[in-house]
Amino acid sequence: MASTLCELFYASVDTYRKPEHLKSKVDGQWRAWSSDDVRRGVEELSLGLRELGLEKGERVAILSENRPEWALADLASLCAAAVDVPIYATLTAAQVKYILEDSQARFAFVSNPAQAKKLAEVRAQLPHLQKVIRFAEGGDFPPDTISLDEVRARGREALARDPQAVRTRAAEVKPSDLATLIYTSGTTGDPKGVMLLHSNIASNVQGTREAFTSFSSEDVALSFLPLCHIFERMAGHYLMFDVGATICYAESVEAVPANMAEVRPTLMCSVPRLYEKMYARILEKVAGDPPLRQKIFRWAMEVGRAVFKAKVERRQPPLGLRLKHALAEKLVFAKIKARTGGRLRIFVSGGAPLSREINEFFGAVGLQILEGYGLTETSPVIAVNRLERFKPGTVGPPLPGVEVKIAQDGEILTRGPHVMKGYYNKPQATAEAIDAEGWFHTGDVGLIDADGMLMITDRKKDLIVTSGGKNIAPQPIENVLKQSPLVAEVVMIGDRRNYASALVVPNFDALDKWARDKGLSGVPREELLRKPEVVALYEKAIHDLTPHLAQFERIKKVALLPHEFTLEAGELTPTLKVKRRVIEQKYKDVIDRMYDAA
Repeated sequence: MASTLCELFYASVDTYRKPEHLKSKVDGQWRAWSSDDVRRGVEELSLGLRELGLEKGERVAILSENRPEWALADLASLCAAAVDVPIYATLTAAQVKYILEDSQARFAFVSNPAQAKKLAEVRAQLPHLQKVIRFAEGGDFPPDTISLDEVRARGREALARDPQAVRTRAAEVKPSDLATLIYTSGTTGDPKGVMLLHSNIASNVQGTREAFTSFSSEDVALSFLPLCHIFERMAGHYLMFDVGATICYAESVEAVPANMAEVRPTLMCSVPRLYEKMYARILEKVAGDPPLRQKIFRWAMEVGRAVFKAKVERRQPPLGLRLKHALAEKLVFAKIKARTGGRLRIFVSGGAPLSREINEFFGAVGLQILEGYGLTETSPVIAVNRLERFKPGTVGPPLPGVEVKIAQDGEILTRGPHVMKGYYNKPQATAEAIDAEGWFHTGDVGLIDADGMLMITDRKKDLIVTSGGKNIAPQPIENVLKQSPLVAEVVMIGDRRNYASALVVPNFDALDKWARDKGLSGVPREELLRKPEVVALYEKAIHDLTPHLAQFERIKKVALLPHEFTLEAGELTPTLKVKRRVIEQKYKDVIDRMYDAA
């Protein structure tokens, strides 16, 4: 077992020696990086960074979409005994500035001119940032950026003088050394840098590999979740290196269906949103089929569900059902599987809760989704379903070496080598998250069933996690929106949904004045709130107040409520705070209509 990520990397490229270790699409063609290409690229870049002045323990930011250069930048930084700081490519310049400032990053990689422009906007306010290295050549980059090829050339010259320089430095890295700072939004809205050690992530890779014994160097994984996200980074990056799988980088989220057909993956990690979209597309197509085909589809699904139920219960389906299933496979399921490339063995789902209905639907089709659970602070996997031990509606048993217990109030606690060192420069937040006995408090509520499977039943904290796996801290956004004279109260919605929306209680005095000016005085309140021009008024107010938000944080739909929240109705606490869960339950129909309308 590799005790550091540097050991893991070298063991991978030295052991597997693959002609196709990484793949990406360049100018319309898939280009392969062999194991030797990857090793050479990492070593040249790592030593090149040191030639530019990178010291042990210094921070290196990576602001980029998924691509082979992301992997090189990550592994090169780690092998230089530095700490990398991944940053979502979707963040705004102001958000990027906060992370660079807090982490005191001295070096930063950028993928393209758009990302470089974000740094250029704030660089004057970042005295610690010394070098910006661009992945791409050409384009409208600021003149003070350095090309990746130039850094590699410097490293190449240094390697010629000392071919073992990178391996020597990598061997000096200890399991207890900090590997990465991953910034995640807290309920206060201030991003917190999660400090993950080499041992944290390496132990999680080992535990996950033990859970998925069938993963091998014959596998092909399609990587499309952001590598900034610890789920993709551990499972789709380090774990794939560890087992020797080929990693293919999707061109974009939108291109995933086409890329699946091209690279024909055998493994994929995803958040529920992908499965939701696939599910919707399948049902949409079936709805347009002739009645006979629809009838065959429904019959096949009944057969598939029966076979999947037997699989869950670990029993052999009777012969008659197996014969029906063979026919259903030929008539229906094989065509659905062909859309994924026809070779997919396992989908792994994480980052947000997966609908049991969707899990069982894909199980019936023969596309197994194994759902897991974890957090950035736990490197990330706490529990996961296995091929030989799975149960829809649960997130499976804990990983080997991972302890889980349920507190008296139902909160899920975990302890083990996967738990972070703490939050960077935030000792109080760290003490609140990890108790004196080493238990990390997840903020989620759940239970362990009779089969030893962990079930997530509720969310203790208010943090919204969309079905795409994005974290949104609602309170700071709500507070900004309440700055509008038109808004009295607002509650953001979006947990387990594919985008953020909001319930808004208008400031009725201000709204009534606006209505009089528009000749709408005397219109009954509920009728007034349904008028398109009133809804547009609030949508514009929200849009104008939130230009600083990342795309996934922005409110896409608004529902206007006709009454203020009150203590008497049980909607407010004695200190006049909104009872979020009460509101969400009370206005469930209104919320559902917002998403149904989409």
